[in-house]
Amino acid sequence: MTKISELQEIIDNSNNIVFFGGAGVSTESGIPDFRSESGIFKTLEEYGTSPEELVSHSYYMEHTEEFFNYYKENLVFKDAEPNPAHLKLAELENAGKLKAVITQNIDGLHQKAGSRNVLELHGSIHRNYCQICGKGYDLNYILESDGIPRCECGGIIKPDVVLYEEPLNRNLLNDSFNYISKADTLIIGGTSLVVYPAAGLIHNFIGSKLVLINKSETAYDSLASLVINEAIGETLEQIEIL
Repeated sequence: MTKISELQEIIDNSNNIVFFGGAGVSTESGIPDFRSESGIFKTLEEYGTSPEELVSHSYYMEHTEEFFNYYKENLVFKDAEPNPAHLKLAELENAGKLKAVITQNIDGLHQKAGSRNVLELHGSIHRNYCQICGKGYDLNYILESDGIPRCECGGIIKPDVVLYEEPLNRNLLNDSFNYISKADTLIIGGTSLVVYPAAGLIHNFIGSKLVLINKSETAYDSLASLVINEAIGETLEQIEIL
């Protein structure tokens, strides 16, 4: 039996699937992983510091204009479109098999593909709020602002994105814990499972089938029912939904 056939069988026999995804889910949509070796090298060459520092709370507070320059050039891909992974997950939800998508990505592509129950652990580029009055702004306002985007009240408009040094939303984490703990199948894709606390969610899974789909190995491969070292979009595209 091929690995795709095994995955097909697991999905066919599951009624409570949860998907947990990382940057690799969106790379097939042309969004680079800024934490990859090439991304880190590019950032060091152009900005003289690591991407983790550039998207940290400290850097945002101390070098706000430079933060927005980096953010708009490297983390926002307005024209990106969903790839087969996003589309297949939306199909699985529509068929009643997939109960939740938990994502570390901030691009909103799961919703663009049609997924409804998406838990965005690291926030979204599409939500932005004034830090003084709380007024919301869309992505276009941020992209069209020169320098630091400001509200009509004068406050700085901060993207609703979790920066390094900032905590994840506790309610979102709790909801993620609950979905994973009740799932019969957990599919993890496009992540090497090294970014915590999100990666720790895997420890809440007590269901029967753990599937890991990632181009490279992860530290949890030995625990999985099925490991597929291929691109997530190319893999899920081959699945038929009955």
